[in-house]
Amino acid sequence: MDDTDRQLIAQLRRDARTSIAALAARLKVSRGTVTNRIKRLEDDGVIVGYTVRVRPEALQSVIKAWMSIAVEGNQTRVVIASLLGEPNVAALHDTNGRWDLLAELRAENLQELAKVLERIRLVKGISNTETSIHLETYRLG
Repeated sequence: MDDTDRQLIAQLRRDARTSIAALAARLKVSRGTVTNRIKRLEDDGVIVGYTVRVRPEALQSVIKAWMSIAVEGNQTRVVIASLLGEPNVAALHDTNGRWDLLAELRAENLQELAKVLERIRLVKGISNTETSIHLETYRLG
């Protein structure tokens, strides 16, 4: 990956619906270059999908949970790639300390959350998990 690829990914992270023409103009490259780079990044597994971000307060009935994940050996990239494909993972964070990753999970109800937890625990490379359900958020200032 070069600087153009990184800039392209940054633009897509801000708005994955940005047109090829707008991306090309922002990056000062041709539309064909943008199209070819996106295809290569998808083929290489760098871009693993596109999603929709929803304001958290718009989904008040959604159950939120945090899953701390321990990864076996040198399997972090494989685990991250698997978890990024899980639709109920709202965010994934690389951490230090006892746990290797922290996944923010969302589910419509407890039954769905149980299925999500089961799917994640079956991911190759995960050695241990601990999950906490988000009850309330307190803000300072």
